[in-house]
Amino acid sequence: MRNRQADIVNGMKGSQIIFHLYATQFLLLVVSIILGFFLFNDMDSFFMLWTLDLKQILIYGGGSAILVIIIDFLIKRWVAKHVYDDGGINELVFRNRNYFHIFFLCIIIAFAEELLFRGIIQTHFGIVIASVIFALLHVRYLYKWVLFTAVVLLSFLLGYLYLMTNNLLVTFFAHFLIDFVFALKIRKDYLQSDNE
Repeated sequence: MRNRQADIVNGMKGSQIIFHLYATQFLLLVVSIILGFFLFNDMDSFFMLWTLDLKQILIYGGGSAILVIIIDFLIKRWVAKHVYDDGGINELVFRNRNYFHIFFLCIIIAFAEELLFRGIIQTHFGIVIASVIFALLHVRYLYKWVLFTAVVLLSFLLGYLYLMTNNLLVTFFAHFLIDFVFALKIRKDYLQSDNE
């Protein structure tokens, strides 16, 4: 089970990986819409979760993302590569994508996940349930204690940001920025290794 997901993904073509990624995000959006229909009293209560407060988005969302990115880069310097390896799945997703596609993928991923986990689940069931489900859905990290700890802490951080601000745009921006920087790093490293 530990390497099963990585083995399946390694046997797939790039187009299949992207198809499955989009299908997964679409599924999260459908689940969000269905749950939202039953859990929110009206559309106004849903739209109240989104506030275009640029100062809040940049300071809390951007600041938290920068902190996470710095900590992650430091951990990668101190921890052996095999401890932090997700089986190469993230590399397979991002290494051959152009920068616009990486940007678009990160927006879709951040939007779908923040809508479901913070906007729907956390709003109605609390930070603990939302964070635990978020962490468990990153199943490929379960056998890598550093990665699993990182995703659990990230989920609680995003949940805390949402508790603090009551603004999904803050957590969306933080999530997007983290994913986008890491995806760009994967792409850059791949291009460098390809040139060597």
